[in-house]
Amino acid sequence: MNNPPLWVRQAQDSWTNRGHQRPPFALEPAADQESVWDYPRPPDLRPDQRLVEVAAVGHIIASTRGAIRLCETSHAPSFYIPPDDCDLELLVALSTSASFCEWKGPARSWALTTAPAHQVGWDYPAPYGEYADIAGFLSFYPDRVECRVDGEVATGQPGGFYGGWITNDVVGPFKGGPESRGW
Repeated sequence: MNNPPLWVRQAQDSWTNRGHQRPPFALEPAADQESVWDYPRPPDLRPDQRLVEVAAVGHIIASTRGAIRLCETSHAPSFYIPPDDCDLELLVALSTSASFCEWKGPARSWALTTAPAHQVGWDYPAPYGEYADIAGFLSFYPDRVECRVDGEVATGQPGGFYGGWITNDVVGPFKGGPESRGW
């Protein structure tokens, strides 16, 4: 099992908002919505059977009813798609690390073969223990490629760094904008 180092565990312990109590600034969800402030931290993985699709340059680059939705306090959910449901001939893994998550570990960047300098997604080749189910699954930035959930086009999480998919069934506010520092 791949476990996080001590400094990462210490960072994990520093989070105060963990989905146990919605902060006063959080929007109230309607009956058919979820508040991202009710999601847990550490995040959890939820199988999702809705049709999840990603399109770019006139092609469907991913399509599945077997996505795993990652839900974390203050973040719009990210959808992780099995590699077998992605057209890997249209995608290229980049040699540089996309980022590092204190929960999941180091990520790998993905780009379109037609624009290899422009990152459109990421995966976790060797995520930390409890996230092993998403090893090699790809997720995409909705502000860089078209991402849909049951036909609804998702918008990107503010700030350009996080890859959450904002759809009508989730309410925030969402981490990423300048007002969200310290959440």
